[in-house]
Amino acid sequence: MIVGIVGLGLIGGSIAKAYSEHDEHKCLAYNRTKETLEKAISDKAVDGPLTEENIGSCDIIFVSLYPEASIEYLKRMGSHIGKKPLVIDCCGIKGQICEACYALSKELGFTFIGGHPMAGRHFSGYDYSTKNLYQGASMVLVPEDLEDTALIERAKKLLEPLHFGKFTVCSADRHDAMIAFTSQMAHVVSNAYVKSPTAKNHDGFSAGSYKDLTRVAWLNETMWTELFLENREHLLFEIDCFIKSMQEYRDALYNEDAEMLKRLLKEGKDAKAEIDGVQ
Repeated sequence: MIVGIVGLGLIGGSIAKAYSEHDEHKCLAYNRTKETLEKAISDKAVDGPLTEENIGSCDIIFVSLYPEASIEYLKRMGSHIGKKPLVIDCCGIKGQICEACYALSKELGFTFIGGHPMAGRHFSGYDYSTKNLYQGASMVLVPEDLEDTALIERAKKLLEPLHFGKFTVCSADRHDAMIAFTSQMAHVVSNAYVKSPTAKNHDGFSAGSYKDLTRVAWLNETMWTELFLENREHLLFEIDCFIKSMQEYRDALYNEDAEMLKRLLKEGKDAKAEIDGVQ
């Protein structure tokens, strides 16, 4: 197949490397910085540039830019895409981009489905992309019509070379509510946690717990600011829930209430066991 990739960061670069592993696939790409595109071509991850002239020949087009930039790209290029390609975005939130792109696809005549590959690495950028990033990972698909099985199956077939382990189909709002909890909240907590003045002196005292909790504190602040603000309501709900729980722990400690503290800790342990299916 012919694969179009818009944006050669960690996500787009990994898509290119996965498809280009197979000689029968051809990858065309657009990237804002010419140097990155040239490097991807030199690496044989990409066969050439994605242009107005060839974008309509693609079987699938991945748009892996920030949400607002993705919408602007499709506004600019949508009329050149035509009916052949399936356009799928790779943004971390779905509400805003899906609303805009469902409308654009109708107006400009291309086929669109929202997408979110649930995979990442500690660092971002093309240099950290890898052909195996998506192997065994979950892929969330967000069609406008959740009953459009033909579109969903078409997307799954085109995505086969990425070797996802699971597909989840849901609405944009459900996706964003879940991502606020599973991803965005984890980044907020991790990023806030390392601001303690004690963190500067942790060497020699930290093990697995510290590493697990601080891993995602290292983030791309420009991208995550946009994602947080665009998912503001769902993320505020999770932050408020967390603050309420933390206040309960603080009160128990402040009042030296051992019974309360023990109850709170057991509630958390039991919640984790239930989530993980542990009897």
